[in-house]
Amino acid sequence: MPGLCRDCTEIYESDEAGRCPSCGSERTVYHPELRDLSIVHVDCDAFYATIEKRDDPRLKDQPVIVGGRHRGVVMAACYVARRFGIRSAMPMFQALERCPDAIVLPPNREKYSAVGREVRELMRELTPLVEPLSIDEAFLDMSEDPGRDQRPPAQRTAELVNKIEQTLRITASVGLSYNKFLAKIASDLDKPRGFAVIGREEAESFLADKPVRILPGVGPALEQRLADDQIATIADVRALEESVLSGRYGAIGRRLARFSRGEDSRLVRPVHQTKSISSETTFDHDTGDLEVLASALWPLAESVAKRLKKSGFAAGTVVLKLKTSGFKNLTRSHSLPEATQRASTLYETALLPLARLAGSQRFRLIGVGASNLVGADLADPPDLFGNDDTAYDPRHAIDAAREAAQSSAEER
Repeated sequence: MPGLCRDCTEIYESDEAGRCPSCGSERTVYHPELRDLSIVHVDCDAFYATIEKRDDPRLKDQPVIVGGRHRGVVMAACYVARRFGIRSAMPMFQALERCPDAIVLPPNREKYSAVGREVRELMRELTPLVEPLSIDEAFLDMSEDPGRDQRPPAQRTAELVNKIEQTLRITASVGLSYNKFLAKIASDLDKPRGFAVIGREEAESFLADKPVRILPGVGPALEQRLADDQIATIADVRALEESVLSGRYGAIGRRLARFSRGEDSRLVRPVHQTKSISSETTFDHDTGDLEVLASALWPLAESVAKRLKKSGFAAGTVVLKLKTSGFKNLTRSHSLPEATQRASTLYETALLPLARLAGSQRFRLIGVGASNLVGADLADPPDLFGNDDTAYDPRHAIDAAREAAQSSAEER
């Protein structure tokens, strides 16, 4: 059976799993399809928290949380903190109830973005077919190498994560498979510093008892709808004909049927050319009035949403841009838990920082942008309430944003 040493990156044949015959390392991976699989998902481990620990050695063994205190949420938790049950998107007060001694650090987005770009450059040295999903994870298609490196993708991927660890002093986990769906699942199986493989032969048996929520496109609302129909596991999905699923759930039903069999025809799509999509407008008269600013923001969000859909991308990050009456540029960005093409999500995400800034000074220009672009197939999991903005009234969001901004100001 083929084996891979994750330390010296040698690939070899062995009758049984064990230490690397070349260097004696125990960090080995064995799989019968190891030489043949070429779709990779690389996911940095506890990215924000790991960078903070890297930059402050005193934090090495401490439970570290990145996020806002009190009414904020957890953006990232190190693996020490995760032992207490702390996870991303958890309200901060709950996290601190579970681990009162946790060290809470405010996010440093510029630093994280810079490291994310360095990781991506290392990936692109390996293959031009890199599709970022967020600042800290990406798919890679290693089926072809422009440099004619004939070594198996598994070996070259092991070199990549070792290089990330040695040069950037952060760690990453790898999922290796024959399509994007399974590669992403694999990367979560052995964190941190993991290297997991799912091949064609075991895909259906591996998936059978897994919950439906691991299928792409299944969010909480669709998961509940499936549960109401007595569909809880992937085996339950597989037991139904594709025609039945599509008749009940539409297009997503067809996708569920294929994913349940381990099928995924999506290609790894690099986004070199289009790094961001944005729209902006200049006011006739400078203003600091939130109502005026918000009224100008909505059509800009609609414009960006239309361009995302037309170009086949989705926004991983929303950026608010303002230019003051003194011609100073201000930007505020927010990474989304799920990529979007919806104008309402773009609008509401940009509206909160706008509400915090409105009234403090006057602005001559406003803009909204979408960055960290990913494929449209990863956008906005379907839910019971639809996935368009046809019934959305942007005026209803202004009061909520104003109240949230006021609460944030009171905390400071």
